[in-house]
Amino acid sequence: MRRRILRGLGYALAWLLVAVPAWLVLFTHTSTETVVAGHDAVVTPTLDGRTQLDLGPFLPDVRTTTGGIVGVRIEMGKTTASTTTELAARYATIAARPQAEVRRVQGEVTQLAIRTAVQAAVVGVLPIGLWLLLGRRRREELLRRPSVGTGVVVVTGAVLVALVVVQPWHRSSDRVQSQKWLPVQDAIVDVTVPAELQGWQIQGGLVTRQTRRLLSSLFDTYDRSQVFYSSVIERVDDVADQLHEPGPEETVAVLVSDRHDNIGMDDVVRAVADEAGATVVLDAGDDTSTGETWEAFSLDSLDSAFEGYDARVAVAGNHDNGSFVTRHLRQLGWTHLDGEPVEPFAGVRMLGVDDPRSSGLGTWRDDTGLSFAEVRERLADDVCELDEEGDRVATVLVHDANLGREALARGCTDLVLAGHLHAQVGPNRVVGENGKAGYTYTNGTTGGAAYAIAIGSKLRRDAQFTFVTYRDGRPVGIQPVTVTTTGELSVAPYVELDLG
Repeated sequence: MRRRILRGLGYALAWLLVAVPAWLVLFTHTSTETVVAGHDAVVTPTLDGRTQLDLGPFLPDVRTTTGGIVGVRIEMGKTTASTTTELAARYATIAARPQAEVRRVQGEVTQLAIRTAVQAAVVGVLPIGLWLLLGRRRREELLRRPSVGTGVVVVTGAVLVALVVVQPWHRSSDRVQSQKWLPVQDAIVDVTVPAELQGWQIQGGLVTRQTRRLLSSLFDTYDRSQVFYSSVIERVDDVADQLHEPGPEETVAVLVSDRHDNIGMDDVVRAVADEAGATVVLDAGDDTSTGETWEAFSLDSLDSAFEGYDARVAVAGNHDNGSFVTRHLRQLGWTHLDGEPVEPFAGVRMLGVDDPRSSGLGTWRDDTGLSFAEVRERLADDVCELDEEGDRVATVLVHDANLGREALARGCTDLVLAGHLHAQVGPNRVVGENGKAGYTYTNGTTGGAAYAIAIGSKLRRDAQFTFVTYRDGRPVGIQPVTVTTTGELSVAPYVELDLG
């Protein structure tokens, strides 16, 4: 028994001696592609404890410390920004609230660490497997009578294992780099660097006049964004007593819509929602401006802001073009309403669909697939069939309230929630053809968007989100909250819903 234990320990030690170095080499010689700050990006782990952003040929690279051993180099690729000014605005907005992007990169690095650990574990087993496969008798024969053929086999095997570990064909090509790194403030002494970014360094000693102007704009946008949204959050305590306090049997959901990439409002909504006792978020769409993959930062921020909620429910708006937005939110664990009834929280039966239209950044609209009217009729038919069966839908969640208008007119649902108009409409009571009452309510733009893009240092118009209270599976009250362009919080009176 003692011999077996010692043999097992020997095998474990041999495995560690091979697997650990193999993992270190594999981990630092592999990379993955993802989207970071609106760019296609290549993420490569390092062991230097730094985060380095390679920003391409027109902007200097920057880096900072991670506070640990593991670091990462992020090589920025193509993006949809048409001007460097637009790009700087994106950088500033994301840098002011980087938690979602940090979590995304950390997730990618963690996946690489796990994948390469599995590969290294297999590599560590190979010599042990070969040792056991040969058997004791054959090993003794080889040791007594070593031959040229045996040496060739051993050397060839070692080379193959090394190639598998290092994978030189995956190594990046040589890059033109300067080894000179300076604190950002030292490199651009005539530009005031925000205190939170003082720890960053910039590569190279030469910063052009145009780069200085760009960095100055970036830092200014960053500073104003930080100040504006932080000041709004500081005012939450002042309005806390105006928020409806839910009873022990009530559930509060916060309705957001038309964020249009403004991640600055996400922390504001969460801060007020915490005071209101919300545990559910309902998203009526238009989280993006075009629905493209570069806008993943907006969806990641939304997900990060409402992490830990009991339910997170969403539909896509007319600007959330294509399938990326809904696919990405599903991957993040959100409930996407696709025309089937669900009960995501507190026995509340919901039904919703994505907006059937798609649009660009202008005012034009194109119908895709079924027309808007056809979707409206089909939605009403489905909701009314459920009502007749005794499975009444408590809430229809859509991007445009007109999609739920027919179902409400027939008296088949308690509440239609929507966005799209960038202005509050309702809550308005509607008595249906069957004598049953319901309400329609349109939330304003949570991103404070004047048009389809809301990225910037402050709100372009008043922003809004709304609390919807449920009891016994039905909506019982609505309370809108508005953030003005000057950063003031305004809480509207709580409106009780009379469903009869």
